[in-house]
Amino acid sequence: MRRAHEARDGSYDGVFWVCVKTTGIFCRPSCSARMPNDENSEYVLSVNDALAEGYRPCKRCRPLEVEGRPPQWVERLLILADDYPDVRLSDSDLKANGFDPVKVRRYFKQHHGVTFHAFNRNRRLGVAAKRIVNGAPLLDVGMQLGYESDSGFRDAFHATFGTTPGRFDASQHVVIDTVSSAVGPLVIGATHRGVCLVEFGDRRALPTKIKYLKTKYDCAVVAGRNKFIDSMVGELDAYFEGTLRRFETPLARSGTPFQRSVWDALLEIPYGQTMSYGELADQLGKPGAQRAVGRANGANRIGIVIPCHRVVQSDGALRGYGGGLWRKQFLLDHERRQVE
Repeated sequence: MRRAHEARDGSYDGVFWVCVKTTGIFCRPSCSARMPNDENSEYVLSVNDALAEGYRPCKRCRPLEVEGRPPQWVERLLILADDYPDVRLSDSDLKANGFDPVKVRRYFKQHHGVTFHAFNRNRRLGVAAKRIVNGAPLLDVGMQLGYESDSGFRDAFHATFGTTPGRFDASQHVVIDTVSSAVGPLVIGATHRGVCLVEFGDRRALPTKIKYLKTKYDCAVVAGRNKFIDSMVGELDAYFEGTLRRFETPLARSGTPFQRSVWDALLEIPYGQTMSYGELADQLGKPGAQRAVGRANGANRIGIVIPCHRVVQSDGALRGYGGGLWRKQFLLDHERRQVE
């Protein structure tokens, strides 16, 4: 990271951030500000880590202004994976195509919670699942994905989905994909019934939420897409463009009756407006239950769509938001601008 910082290597922007102890600011690796001494530098793997340590964003490189898309080298890597969906890309393959395996691993652990190899393996098995549902012969699917034997394919498939290819159906897995947005990478998950996850890609709680989906639905979570994710991506694009105020993509929500009642109430807060925790509790017929409302807000796994960002303190101040208060402020400002 020190070498990348010294080289002002912009390809590492979004992979890590540089905190300067003497000034109390944090920057992108490509920032043109004066290079601090090594003993005065601290490297973190997320914006939240920097903010939690009390560092302020640099006014020169503006590390909080997210471009809404992964670095160019990541886009090239994903294109490579798309071009060869049936190939296992090893570290040697990555090096042969100009990618640093260590850098790739760090980025995917940071933004996807798994290594690139695990990401690509799950993605390839997700492709297999889709082909099986569409009626492709099992042996052909395994061979097309590079498995040399039927048993090898069956073992890998079973390890991921918990069932054999012959007994698999579309209801036995959750697909997830990571997309760009105006507030950084978003991880979207969906079952065969609707979207069950919209989460910020750099949240520390993301692995816990994905683990919850595995347990709740008793199935595998694999990289991929279905019609609900495609629909949600289009609606999110329209939302950030300012042309959509209410989402219509079907949702697959899971929670306690009280949590669901809170989420239903959140959906009724008008676009561009806010409500306090106390007001929301009163509306639900639960006066004084502000803390319970706050916990239900925090348990929301379909951010932005179920607008927990519209709940604030009674004096209008912002409070607890898993994606960071800067994102909450961004979303509120974005909506207010559209209704002014």
